[in-house]
Amino acid sequence: MIPYLVATLCVVVIFTLAGLALNLQWGMGGLVNFGLFGFYMVGAYACGLLVVRAGLDPFLAMALAILATATISALVSLISIRLSEDYLAIVTLGFAECIRLFISYEDWLTFGTLGVSGITRPFAGLVPEPWTDIAFVAFALACLCVVYLVLSLIAASPFGRLMRATRDDPDIVGSLGRSVLTIRLRGFALGGAILGLAGSLHAFYYSYIDPTQFTAIITAYAFMVVVGGGRGSNPGVLVAAFVLVFVLEGSRFLVDYVPGLDGATLAALRLIAVGVALVVLLIVKPAGFGREHPTIRANSASRS
Repeated sequence: MIPYLVATLCVVVIFTLAGLALNLQWGMGGLVNFGLFGFYMVGAYACGLLVVRAGLDPFLAMALAILATATISALVSLISIRLSEDYLAIVTLGFAECIRLFISYEDWLTFGTLGVSGITRPFAGLVPEPWTDIAFVAFALACLCVVYLVLSLIAASPFGRLMRATRDDPDIVGSLGRSVLTIRLRGFALGGAILGLAGSLHAFYYSYIDPTQFTAIITAYAFMVVVGGGRGSNPGVLVAAFVLVFVLEGSRFLVDYVPGLDGATLAALRLIAVGVALVVLLIVKPAGFGREHPTIRANSASRS
């Protein structure tokens, strides 16, 4: 039971980081990123390839993967961030598909559809074998705590207020002499850095990655977390991610108790149940069960 809980907690941490990244980009900045899974994939492959091909230390590889994902996010946003929400969403989704196809077919660099195996985790060789999973979970939780703290500070900072003001009315922000493009670029890059961290943890946790692990369902889960938790609410995203992943993972045991229920049917029923629950939640609480702090909203409005 303990190994299962450890594995579930790892998945929770990774999806929470993805949700927090989307909450920064879309929740606070109003930047719709349908290609979230592509940036997540960049982080995972950059980290895995740096460890396997270049033989770098896992911590250094993770740092470089975060930097690479943030840089690529900034470049993508630079050429597309002037677009409206619908077109920005299409561009980011197209970018993610391009990344997936590049990784799938450029065997000389990414091993193609064979995937990258033998990705060494942090603390490998430093922690006794029975404790490696627990040490990794503790490391992942520490990363999540640091990201959450940084995002909380950003939310209450002048930059956070500028992001929310840009989301609500970019014309007013521009009329006050602020560069809307720069604000959005920084927000997109920061979200990309968090996705790079989430992708790196994904690569370390599974020790093997291939293109089939990175699909649009990752983006869908992230949007579920942000919508359910409340757009712009970091605490709401945190709670929603834990609830979503534990419901999805915990429901796997129903196969053992419900006669005639197989794995494929259960997987479909789980997604249907999550979709129905999300619709009901949006009817009952359209803004989600978490909201931006009232004082933050008030400060944002007064400074705008």
